[in-house]
Amino acid sequence: LDSDKIQQSIINILHNAIKYTQEEGAIKVELYKENDFAAIKIEDNGCGIPEDELEFIFERFYRVDKARSRQTGGTGLGLPIAKQIIVLHQGHISVESVVGKGTTFTILLPINS
Repeated sequence: LDSDKIQQSIINILHNAIKYTQEEGAIKVELYKENDFAAIKIEDNGCGIPEDELEFIFERFYRVDKARSRQTGGTGLGLPIAKQIIVLHQGHISVESVVGKGTTFTILLPINS
């Protein structure tokens, strides 16, 4: 178990939530147990991700909004690396998003590994 890498993957997702949520927006982080998994839910009320792009956000170098990427920076590697770390620890990451309403990432990590 590499807790530093797991921490970095969570920080990557939190960083995105901060970056894509307006100044008066909100980010909610929940930690709870779900069966034999520790669940971490990161929910924002930012700009959201179009449904037809959700399947690509874990691909290397993929950027949802190419024009905005010049303003906000980033390489398109944060989410792919986060997913790789979580999967290597027998975990799972999922995302739900609605444009204009926000995005929720849920990370499940096995408790007994």
